[in-house]
Parts: sequence; structure tokens; C-alpha cells
Amino acid sequence: MKHIPVLLKETIKILNIKPNGIYLDLTLGYGGHSKAILQKLSKFGKLIAFDVDEDAIKSSNKLLKEFDNFEIIHGNYKFFDIELKKRNIDKVDGILIDLGVSSPQLDNVDRGFSYNKNSLLDMRMDKNNKLTANFIVNKYSLSELTRIFKEYGEEKKAFKIASEIIKFRKKRKINTTFDLVDIIKTVKKNKKKHPAKNIFQSLRIEVNNEINNLKETLPKTLHFLKKNGVLVVISFHSLEDRVVKKKFNDLTRIIGNRDDTYDLPINKEEFKLINKHVIIPSEKEKKENYRSRSAKLRAIKKLV
Repeated sequence: MKHIPVLLKETIKILNIKPNGIYLDLTLGYGGHSKAILQKLSKFGKLIAFDVDEDAIKSSNKLLKEFDNFEIIHGNYKFFDIELKKRNIDKVDGILIDLGVSSPQLDNVDRGFSYNKNSLLDMRMDKNNKLTANFIVNKYSLSELTRIFKEYGEEKKAFKIASEIIKFRKKRKINTTFDLVDIIKTVKKNKKKHPAKNIFQSLRIEVNNEINNLKETLPKTLHFLKKNGVLVVISFHSLEDRVVKKKFNDLTRIIGNRDDTYDLPINKEEFKLINKHVIIPSEKEKKENYRSRSAKLRAIKKLV
């Protein structure tokens, strides 16, 4: 399936791109958002994009070949500050973080992301990463498996599924996605959504350290924004969205009390929420791209 960038029009509108500005796409993927940003930039503007997936970078280089004012860095986005300092860049006009898994990654049988396709358990965004989903399901302890299924998958039957995995692997190794799906189906028989959805999500997050990377990166992105610079974050599940929502709310909550009765300090507003309510795809977009259905966009502007 061709990758379709989610909430593209909304993202470009909110970024309000300056033709001569400097922009970061911290999650390049297959280049859809980056291309739309570059189309708004003049030859004096600049886009710097990051990705750990070499396949995505190769594909994006082809997609963006008509432009010459961009740079793609192969690396984890949490190190973007180090890369900017190497290039003597201390402020940028806008930053995008799209936390979704690209359609080509999901559809590539060899990557092991999908519970609908039988493949070797992998789930690495970065193929140089030593940790795989295979290692986790075959080597993690009962308590470790239960923890990630609860914490990252919000799975109510985490302990039971983890117990079944431990029981199964005593007989033989769990090698494929369908091996794992069959184990999960002995515990869950969910008709509304695939019974393995939460477990596969939790494994992918653990393999790629997704939540910790996001928590580490968000504060740094805000430091690198210019005055009136914008950060846009698109998340795809409640764990990510809660991290972003809490951070943005903390930054835009004024400490103190405006009532003169109380002698309390009031912090100067440094950030402003661009959308007070989360932005989700239209019904039209959901129909055209069913993988967009869980997307949530939040954005914040730096005021000083």
C-alpha cells in the first residue's frame, strides 16, 4: 500500500511555512510531509529530516529529487540537537514529529510489524538495533512481558497472555508473527478489533524505545524554536498523545493567580496552544486512508 501522509493539509497550515525558514521533519518516513514543506520553501529555505529506517530514506530521496535545499540524516530523532549544533543551527522556524508507522513498513512482510501477515518477529525501525520482538517474546521474564503489555499496550489480559507465552516457549521457540497471534487468540477472542493489536503495539514500542524517545525529545524541540516557531506532533495511540498533551498543557498553564487578593507570582506566557482541542482526520480522510483513523494532532507556538 502506498504511504499517504496523515493530516497533511492541517499540518502545513499550522506550520505556516516561511519561504526562507528552516524546518525539521524529525520523522521523515516516506517523505510525504517533507515534500509538502519543501514545496512551500524558496531556494533560501532549508529542510532537515531524520529517520532511522534506511529503506524509508532511500524512498524519500527519490521522492524529493526535484529539490536541492534539504538534508536527510540517518539517525534517531532524539539526537537532532547534536546534529543541528554540528551545522551551527541554534534555532528553527518549525518542527514536525509524526509518530506513525508508515504503510510500506507495515506492508513489508520482512519487517514483522503486522499481525495480519506471517513473518519473522522483528519490528525494528532501525535494522542496526540489536533488540527485536523475537528476543523479547522468547527471553523476557513473565514480569517483564506483563509490564510492557500493560504499560505500552494497555492490555487488560497482560498477565494471562504473558503466562501463555512463557508456557508455549518451553515447548518451542516463538519465531513468527502468526505463532504469537495464535498464542494471543487462546486468551482473547475480540471481534471488534484484532486480539493481537495491543500486544503488537507494546512490542513495537519496546523494541524502538518510542515513548522514552518522545519524552526525551519534546523539551529539546521547544528550546530550538524561534519566536513564533511552531511544533506539530501527530500521534497514533493514547500513550503518545498523553505524553504530548501533558507537556503542552504544562507549558501553557500560567502559575499563580490573577486575583490581586493573593500575592502569587505569575509566569510570563512562553507558549500558546495552537489548537485547544485535538485535531483528528475528517471522515473523508478516514475513508481514503483507513490507517489515519487513530491520528491526533497537537501543536504549540513559542511566543518569546
